[in-house]
Amino acid sequence: MQREIIEGGRLLNDSGSLNEAGWARSLIKEYSRSDIKANPLRIKEWDYYLVSDGRKALALTIADNSYMGMYSASWLDFEEPRDRTNSVMTVLPNGKTNLPSSSASGLTAFRNSSVKMVFDHRTKERHLSCVFPKFSDGRTLIADVTLIDEPAESMVIATPYKEDPKAFYYNQKINCMKAEGYVLFGDEKYTFGDDTYGVLDWGRGVWTYSNTWYWSSASGVLDGHRFGFNLGYGFGNTEAASENVLFYDGRVHKLEQVIFEIPQKDGKDDFMSPWQFVSSDGRFEAEFTPVLNRCSDTNVLVIESDQNQVFGRFSGKAILDDGTVLEFKDFFGFAEKVKNRW
Repeated sequence: MQREIIEGGRLLNDSGSLNEAGWARSLIKEYSRSDIKANPLRIKEWDYYLVSDGRKALALTIADNSYMGMYSASWLDFEEPRDRTNSVMTVLPNGKTNLPSSSASGLTAFRNSSVKMVFDHRTKERHLSCVFPKFSDGRTLIADVTLIDEPAESMVIATPYKEDPKAFYYNQKINCMKAEGYVLFGDEKYTFGDDTYGVLDWGRGVWTYSNTWYWSSASGVLDGHRFGFNLGYGFGNTEAASENVLFYDGRVHKLEQVIFEIPQKDGKDDFMSPWQFVSSDGRFEAEFTPVLNRCSDTNVLVIESDQNQVFGRFSGKAILDDGTVLEFKDFFGFAEKVKNRW
């Protein structure tokens, strides 16, 4: 069952639970931090942008997780391949980062002596900037990127948790935005060209303590048409809807469930061997060939974060709502498995 949300109104009711679970093509439900009735230290709000041309990629995150703030940048090279990531953390931001209640417009920013990061969407365009001194190897990272030509539709999901009625996951993925700009790493400058696309992962919610999620995303052009997909599962109760969609010429085509088949070696996930992706409705099948694993593993007292974000190339087929079959080969994107206790 895939329940589409088509009526606006408040995301949460007076008890702090979701008014309606399901998926939508835009942020039709209105999120307000003041409507949350759960422990305020459980609130998590984040904006994550990834910009890539398949050769290099820039990822920027501003997250206010109430008891912990995280402001992170990654500069990835898929031709070496190599990734560089640095993060600044703060204690008890508790909403003071002032992330906007909607992705439609607003200013998301963080500044201290270690990093300056700004996501400015007060005009039609989205302007991303970052200055990160001593980012890696003693070199400064400077990024200036503009996202334009935002598609008419996106993937939005409102997901409850069976174990806690006041917990929820409200998430939007905007794929296939055209991107232009540059990254300066030390004295090396890289300019993104016409084949560069960006994705926004916008999230607000109250999570349970322990979660393992799977997420995959790709954006680009297929036979002259803007094409991409968002696949994922692991958060909460997805009986009302999954977050699996195809993007084609600015429109969303809804999929049922999609399973990530990660190969095993010696009883563990073998992230750098080819993965398989299979949908329950037969509308998405792909083999994923990894190129780079941006991995990290943090385990300190009650906090654990084991992340494997794997970048690579997808080959397979996808079927649109009208039955049109799309075949793609070496289409660049990523797939990840993340385990968090926090």
